[in-house]
Amino acid sequence: MNPQNRDVQLYSMAADTTVLRCRSWNRLRFEVEYALERGTTANSYLIQGDRTALIDPPGESFSAVFLAALEGHLDLPQLDYIVLGHVNPNRAVTLKILLQRLPEITVVCSNPAALALKDLLPDVSPRLRVIRGGDDSLDLGQGHRLQFELMPTPRYPGGLATFDPYANVLYVDKFFGAHRCDDAVFDLSWEDLLEDRRYYFDCLFAASTRQVLAALGKLEALPFQTIAPGHGPVVRYGPRELFQSYRDWSQAQTAQDLSVALIYASAYGNTATIAQALARGITKSGVAVEAINAEQASPDDIKTAVAASAGFLMGSPTLGGHAPTPMQTALGIVLSTASKAQPAGVFGSFGWSGEAIDLLESKLKDGGYTLAFEPIRVKFKPTDVTLKYCEEVGTDFAQGLKKATRAKQPRTPASSVEQAVGRIVGSLCIVTARHGEVSSAMLASWVSQASFAPPGFTVAVAKDRAIESLLYPGHSFVLNILAEGRHLGPMKHFLKPFAPGEDRFAEVEAEVAENGAPILTEAIAYLECTVAQRMECGDHWLVYATVEAGQVLDGNGKTAVHHRSTATHY
Repeated sequence: MNPQNRDVQLYSMAADTTVLRCRSWNRLRFEVEYALERGTTANSYLIQGDRTALIDPPGESFSAVFLAALEGHLDLPQLDYIVLGHVNPNRAVTLKILLQRLPEITVVCSNPAALALKDLLPDVSPRLRVIRGGDDSLDLGQGHRLQFELMPTPRYPGGLATFDPYANVLYVDKFFGAHRCDDAVFDLSWEDLLEDRRYYFDCLFAASTRQVLAALGKLEALPFQTIAPGHGPVVRYGPRELFQSYRDWSQAQTAQDLSVALIYASAYGNTATIAQALARGITKSGVAVEAINAEQASPDDIKTAVAASAGFLMGSPTLGGHAPTPMQTALGIVLSTASKAQPAGVFGSFGWSGEAIDLLESKLKDGGYTLAFEPIRVKFKPTDVTLKYCEEVGTDFAQGLKKATRAKQPRTPASSVEQAVGRIVGSLCIVTARHGEVSSAMLASWVSQASFAPPGFTVAVAKDRAIESLLYPGHSFVLNILAEGRHLGPMKHFLKPFAPGEDRFAEVEAEVAENGAPILTEAIAYLECTVAQRMECGDHWLVYATVEAGQVLDGNGKTAVHHRSTATHY
């Protein structure tokens, strides 16, 4: 293992095919989908027929270890083609080194990827082979005639899948991945990886379900037996089940009653990352997102998305003191299409100034639109704290849309069943968690002991709670149990609405537990816990946690309980 805790694992995975798994056992920063902190792999693939193709070289984080492993495995001049499933500035760093060392090599990519490459690497044009559609192929000899399918999404407009019918392997780059680092080259169990794959999908593709469903329609007819993603284990166990899961998850998003149009452009990926965090907060709240990359979308796409949405968000980088032309065009379409009743939001990243964000803000306000939150301005790359803030902004935006919709609906009295279920009581507790610089808390009343050995309990957490993303298996937290007669103060404090990024503990007396989470001094007892499992239950997650430590702080106090008149709310 090198000092950066990164290495490369090589494995012969199919006929004439080697996977080079660049592994980081630590979390890489600045991307929402890494938030489970289980490390990651960046997978590249070598197919060696009469000619040799390298599929999806990794990004800058792995350039050094990857190139050393590649040169140790292959005489570099034998490399004839580089196939790119997508292009971004990070991957272009590794690609530039390869192009310098291999002046005769051909780069195979989609047309949007080729356009992006010409901006990132101006000298690359003579070496490009552009894939225009599914009829294009690349013959490597010895039976390896590669087929291609275009798979554009707003985040990855240059998306390209590659199928090798000789080995029955489908190379899908960003699709079907998971950020999880271990020694297993292939997935060994469907259930073991499902949570990681679902989280990865929710972060990357929940806002692009229309494009995901279109891609699935193109790929499912191919007779593949193995799926080779850009991240995580190679998929041999249940590849068709994984296909169906992507379809189910996508259709669950398209079935939502409310949607948000998320329109953005991104020069270096930072504005796209902000958009991704906002989308994560919105979709986890039960509101769909239609992501629109203004640099690729047609005017009709923008009009349709805005007209069908309950609200819209616009994000832009600042280039040369201005918003990119596609964003200025999109702004004009929005101003002429959106209803003044639709809430709006503005975000963006910049290097030295943020004129593009100012432009969006001023034009929308002058047009009579109400901004639901202060514009999000991020200098250079967003941090973990910034991404958590953006997720909470997205959740607040979605909750506001749902609240406005409920206000228009007639209120009906609780049914006999709702009244009966409401009689189930639970102890009043405060769940607190801290991971690095990010902390959160929530009031919980759906708490129940679940096991003796090890001592464990379950707690139900609404999907749109800010703390939800801090309660995945392996994460730690503290359960603070409130005392009858002294519960109203903490209850009122943690029931009040917090602004995104607001410190939940600013006015609370607390100590720090061994696991780093706050212990409330007003609690009757506390338990230091580790999340063992999660189960999806409608609009909640049921979290099962084991107890590592705990203490009774007031032996004479009684546990506060929560009585409800109906099952429709807490």
